[in-house]
Amino acid sequence: MTTSPPQVNGRTRPTAEPRFDPVALAEADAIRAKAEADAEAARIKAKGEADAARTLAAEEAEKLRLANERARLAQERKQVDHDAYVAKKAAETAKANAEKEKAEKADADRATAEAKREAEQERSELWWKWGARAIYATGMIIAGPVQFMHFWDPKRPFLVAAPALLEGFALVLAFGAAWAVANRRDVAPYRIGIMVGAVIAAIVNLHGGLSDDRIGLNAGLIGAIASLGGPLVLMAYEHGKAQKADGIASWRERRAAARVQAEAAAALKKEQQAQRDAEHAAEADRLRAEARAQEEQKRRDTDRKDGHPKVWEVAEAIRSARGSQYVTEQIWTEAWGRVTGSKTVGITPEIEAQSRGAEARMQAATKTPVFGEFSLINSHRPPKPKKDPNAPDGRRGNGGVPPRRRAGDTQPPSPLARNQARIERTSTEEQK
Repeated sequence: MTTSPPQVNGRTRPTAEPRFDPVALAEADAIRAKAEADAEAARIKAKGEADAARTLAAEEAEKLRLANERARLAQERKQVDHDAYVAKKAAETAKANAEKEKAEKADADRATAEAKREAEQERSELWWKWGARAIYATGMIIAGPVQFMHFWDPKRPFLVAAPALLEGFALVLAFGAAWAVANRRDVAPYRIGIMVGAVIAAIVNLHGGLSDDRIGLNAGLIGAIASLGGPLVLMAYEHGKAQKADGIASWRERRAAARVQAEAAAALKKEQQAQRDAEHAAEADRLRAEARAQEEQKRRDTDRKDGHPKVWEVAEAIRSARGSQYVTEQIWTEAWGRVTGSKTVGITPEIEAQSRGAEARMQAATKTPVFGEFSLINSHRPPKPKKDPNAPDGRRGNGGVPPRRRAGDTQPPSPLARNQARIERTSTEEQK
């Protein structure tokens, strides 16, 4: 065990006491201040990151909510459009089905009416055919005995065939007329022969009634009528069949066609009249438009001549040289450029100089920096309190050396500036 001597060089050894080191103390204070500053910075950074994360999460949630809302609205709009499309298609289908059913019903009604008309035509034609033949047969029944009584002569019994010749002549020609109608041949010769035979038979019957007391006038007259009536009725029937086969329109059809033609002519005349009226109205509108254009051109020329006589002289010279009727806009623009040098009509050198001067003054006013209380420099920091002018200068007590800066000497940025800086820093980190 080693001990220190109590005395050194005859003097009492001083007791060991702790020594004060200001440098170490300052370093310790600096380390402690740095640690506190780092901790505060870390706390502020963590708080800022947490605030940024919350803000970012809130923004993302809001974006997601807006996206979902837009998607929902788009889906609803698509659904509404789809429902409208389905409803439109259903309406179109229903309308098409209704029109189809209506057309089918109209076709069925038309077919039914056509069938009824054809049946009625067949029925009437049948009645007309057999009626005509019945009249012809009745006429032969009446006229035949009269002719037999007239031609009967015991001395000349062969004359009993004369009635068959006379009535058969008309009957055979009637058959020939029917053949001509069926085969689209000329029917006129047969009709002439029928009428000749009928007239001869009628004359014979009438002569027998007048000359033979056994027959009498009444029988002779009725026999003549029967000889003429039967062939006439049968010829009328064959005439109708011939017209139908040849497609010749009846008097009723011709009258209906004439009425339709008259209506069409009246409609065409009305349409032509309407077209002429429209042409007259268009011509009147054109004349009025030309009159208004001439008045406007006259007013424009007078105004330009009074307001810009020099330009007007040049414009008139150009117009006259080019043979134009009026001073057009192109001529006026060219004359304005020739006189004033400006390509924009209405702008003179004086107006251009004034405009450029005003533009230069406005540019100088907007680009010159602003100093003083309206300056925007350091506007993100709160205003620093003014120092009392009577306060002593702190640098004079330490030989002119500036005092050491410590935390808290400078006013911190405002919360709005910190929040903006945090948002910008977060955006920059996300972009990286």
